[in-house]
Order: sequence, then structure tokens, then C-alpha cells
Amino acid sequence: MSAFTTARDQNAQQSLLASYEALLSSVEHMHELANAEKWADLIEQRTNYVVLVEQLRELDATVLLDAAAQQRKAELLESILEHDVDIRRRLVARRDELGKLIGVSQRQRDLHRAYAPQQGVPSPYLADDADTKRSS
Repeated sequence: MSAFTTARDQNAQQSLLASYEALLSSVEHMHELANAEKWADLIEQRTNYVVLVEQLRELDATVLLDAAAQQRKAELLESILEHDVDIRRRLVARRDELGKLIGVSQRQRDLHRAYAPQQGVPSPYLADDADTKRSS
């Protein structure tokens, strides 16, 4: 193998590992956003994360790593996956929380619809129903 080939392989390995480090940095930022409950920012960052993963997948398929680079890649992947698992856990908890809030809101609406006509109180929900029926 020539010195040129070895240098090119080393550059490719360094580029691949730099991409994994960038992905780790991205997932660490997403983890911070999840901890701060900045859900909209997290979702926006998740889009960038998916793009990075796709770019990394293409690069990873073309580069052969030596033993040291494989070890570093494994360490980076482990850190990435640990953050990802915690982010997913927090997102599931947030989804469940929102589901409960939606359920409470629907029950309140149903109660208001059931009891407001008996009290002679105009229901804002009835107006919503009329709009829905007209658009159907």
C-alpha cells in the first residue's frame, strides 16, 4: 500500500470519526433541550439529527476503520445511544402527559355540553359544533 493510499485512508477515518463526534454533539444538545423541556426546539433539532444520521450512514458504508478507529466509533455510538434512550424516555413521558391533558379537556367539554343547556348558559362548544356541521 502506498503512502498516498494510507494517508487517504487515515483522512477518511478521521472524517468518519469527526462525523460521529458531530452526531454526539447534536444528541447532547438535544438531551439538554429535553431536560429543559424545550419541546419545539427539540423537535427542530431532531430533524437536523436525522439528516446527520443519513449523511453518516452513507459515509460509514465507504470507509474501512482500523482497530483504534473502530474502538473510538464504538465509544461514540455508545454515548449517542445512551443520550438517545433518555431523550426517547422523556418524549414518551411528555406524550403521555399531553394525552392526559387532552383527555381532561375533552371531559370538561363533554360536561359543559351536557350541563350548560340546563343552566341556560350559551356554550362556546355548541358554536364549534355548528361550524363543524356546516363545513361537513
